[in-house]
Amino acid sequence: MKLIKFILAGTIAVSVNNLWAQSFPDWHQMDQQTLDDSYNNTKAVPESPAMFNAWIERSKAFRAAHSQYLDISYGTLEREKIDYYSAGPNTPVVIFIHGGFWQARSKNDFAFLAENYLKEGISVAMVGYPLAPQANMDQIVASSEKAVKFISQHLSEWGGNPKNVVLSGWSSGGHLSVTSINGMKVKAVVPISGIFELEPLTGSFLNKNLQMDVAIAKRNSPMLNLPTGKTPIYLFVGGIELSEMRRQSYDFADKLKASKYPVVFVDIPGKDHYTMLEQFEFPEGAIHSRIVSVIKQKN
Repeated sequence: MKLIKFILAGTIAVSVNNLWAQSFPDWHQMDQQTLDDSYNNTKAVPESPAMFNAWIERSKAFRAAHSQYLDISYGTLEREKIDYYSAGPNTPVVIFIHGGFWQARSKNDFAFLAENYLKEGISVAMVGYPLAPQANMDQIVASSEKAVKFISQHLSEWGGNPKNVVLSGWSSGGHLSVTSINGMKVKAVVPISGIFELEPLTGSFLNKNLQMDVAIAKRNSPMLNLPTGKTPIYLFVGGIELSEMRRQSYDFADKLKASKYPVVFVDIPGKDHYTMLEQFEFPEGAIHSRIVSVIKQKN
């Protein structure tokens, strides 16, 4: 695929064959099975459970080797905790919010992602948050923003540089990275394979635990509540992800573009929902290299 570069709101966006002009199936017209399958990433990538098992084992070893700042409480709930992996004093920081459709996984499972950043002198804060059905979407969104605000208040004492921070998240964490944009001043927000319109989920299998009605879905949808300000958003999605996962990023990019918000949208060919994390983890990955380039920019 040919890469096309163009200027948008003062930033450079990368498009694949004019990707923002693409169309997707209308979720309103989907039958139950089609809608469910459009969000069932595990079914779409059968090898993903084995991938997760490997990630969990790597994360256990990494956490054991970096135990100085683990499970720092930022609230009263059991999952309102942060892990901070320090690369040293006065270092830049990446805040990462994990995925799991707001109802599964934990910050502990994704610790392995911090390893290469630490090698590059970049500290990493992993955000935990309460999950459904114990918490509803309002509570989950509020906790995530509270975590980011807490990090801003304590970063200096942990050795991080509060003036050089990038906020990122994957899948449902991509959604929370955007809803947490006001938690602290960051240089950029980097949602990976995110979900930005929650109403389609109310009719899907995912809502058994989420228990959202249309009202709570709408008020927690970045698509309907666009961020304000000038913090750049770098949106990434995989070229072979499910149609609804891709549509979510495309439509959100269009909304941001129309509102003149500074946005960069990158569609990475050949990557599914899970291999997108490799792009975040490894230095040669498009997401990783973008984050490092933002960190290196002068304030």
